Amino acid sequence: MIRKRNLILYQWIGTIFPVMMHVLIGYLFGALPIADRVSRRRGVDIFNSGTRMAGAANVRKSVGHYTAGIVLLGDMAKGVMAIVSARIVGIENGWLVLVGLAAILGHWNSVFSGFRGGDGLATLGGIYVGLFPIPGIVAGIVASIVALGAQRASYTSLLSIVFGYITLMIFYWIYDLNGIHLIGCGVLSVLVLLHAVNSNLRRRKYQSLTNIQDSVITTDQAKPN
Repeated sequence: MIRKRNLILYQWIGTIFPVMMHVLIGYLFGALPIADRVSRRRGVDIFNSGTRMAGAANVRKSVGHYTAGIVLLGDMAKGVMAIVSARIVGIENGWLVLVGLAAILGHWNSVFSGFRGGDGLATLGGIYVGLFPIPGIVAGIVASIVALGAQRASYTSLLSIVFGYITLMIFYWIYDLNGIHLIGCGVLSVLVLLHAVNSNLRRRKYQSLTNIQDSVITTDQAKPN
């Protein structure tokens, strides 16, 4: 009985230790400050420009399309590398989703940029590709097309995530993909979406307060002495 318990304990440790190591690795991949570093090379502090988010969308507005393309591919690569590196050592199913979550958390709160980051949409797309290579690429293309086509609409991120995940679900029904991975992608998509919406609301509140302060200052300056 004791030997059996010890064997179960050793097996559990043998599973948990690699998972925890790759959760840390996933976080570090996600935390790579690609948008921040690339923008600084162009003389722009991305955290004080535009939406103040370290993502491809803000880089496109604040720096340029070419630089935004580099950031988009780099942020997607972070998600892909987090998943692929874990799969190489045999991590699968729900544990793999946990590694993906760590990558997103790293992108949101990067230790390399003062725990600031972006919304994580591109990193989420990379996780899609890491979990479902061909379906993930197709879902990413669909999400990108929706995002580009709805640039002026409110909550573009909502539309792109929804259509990207619907694309994955279609592949699941046709090709019987891994259900745990699909559910995990759904959970990660909801988290990224909520984070994006919350960030958008905070930016609007900040902008409103700034506009009020500017209006008060302008009114005070206009008053006769």
